[in-house]
Amino acid sequence: MVNQQQTIDIGFTHEDFAALLDKYDYHFNPGDIIPGTVFSIEPRGALIDIGAKTAAYIPIQEMSINRIDAPDEVLQADETREFFILTDENEDGQLTLSIRRIEYMRAWERVRQLQAEDATVRSEVFATNRGGALVRIEGLRGFIPGSHISTRKPKEDLVAEELPLKFLEVDEDRNRLVLSHRRALVERKMNRLEVGEVVIGAVRGLKPYGAFIDIGGVSGLLHISEISHDHIDTPHSVFNVNDEIKVMIIDLDAERGRISLSTKQLEPEPGDMVKNPDLVYDKAEEMAAKYREKMFQKSQPREDAPPPPSINGSASVEAVEEPVVEEAVAEELVETVETVETAEAAETVETVEATETPATEPEVETMEVPVVGDPEQN
Repeated sequence: MVNQQQTIDIGFTHEDFAALLDKYDYHFNPGDIIPGTVFSIEPRGALIDIGAKTAAYIPIQEMSINRIDAPDEVLQADETREFFILTDENEDGQLTLSIRRIEYMRAWERVRQLQAEDATVRSEVFATNRGGALVRIEGLRGFIPGSHISTRKPKEDLVAEELPLKFLEVDEDRNRLVLSHRRALVERKMNRLEVGEVVIGAVRGLKPYGAFIDIGGVSGLLHISEISHDHIDTPHSVFNVNDEIKVMIIDLDAERGRISLSTKQLEPEPGDMVKNPDLVYDKAEEMAAKYREKMFQKSQPREDAPPPPSINGSASVEAVEEPVVEEAVAEELVETVETVETAEAAETVETVEATETPATEPEVETMEVPVVGDPEQN
């Protein structure tokens, strides 16, 4: 008996099988974040299994927000993690992936959160330039303008020094991360200061509108209208740079990093700061105590005055009367100073970005990489 092999026609060709694979194949798009497993580690990159017909590739420069020398510093064989699809398939059907891009997005999200919380962060200076100093925050490169560095050291000596910092600007779209050392110091100092307190300071700068006084490493403004009850044409007629003087704190603005000072409120008699400043300094604590008592009394409701009517008929407390210190003039002048500083800082940041951006990006890169924190700048 002869065995005859029976051929069964199942009606399923190689073309049908390929079509079926295509039908159930995932569609990957640049910008997607997908899971993948490390399939093979190579000297300058790694192959990643993402469920596509061809293994995807991640080059070493896309493995971390920081500079690395070898892929195994970040990836291990058979490790599964998230990857960002950087480019579409090449002619071989291979996608290019990135971890760095995910770290960038999460770093910007974190610094925005820190800014919203008005947090103070600490970071080590890794470089300086003509305009200021460079630090890293959450892996991103940040810039401290020279006007916001509060130290007598040369900028070059700040490298490798850790500084407390506050956020001035966080703008992912414009690749700008700007910080202030001065504002962090002012806030820390303010936590130990009180309005009405007498402090000893040194005159560090004289301007037509007032004197800048160093009090324990932070600068306060002694406005010309707060030097004396007598008229003063210029602060130079009363002070010299490096003079050590006593001043009283009349306002603390932590949000804007401002300390307002006065010697006028310490005068035993109007004009003593011009005629006999030593007498003012000798009696400073006594006059400050009287000032605090006067401010306290002004903050209390008057017993002989009827309470002002309120909508619900209940009594309301009399508003506190603030001391008159030509606030409109002072505010305008300080605003001018802050505006100039901000403009100078912005100009400097633009210069840093323009001069330190690499001339060319890696060929695998198809999307704009934020200049701030670029590992190629390390």
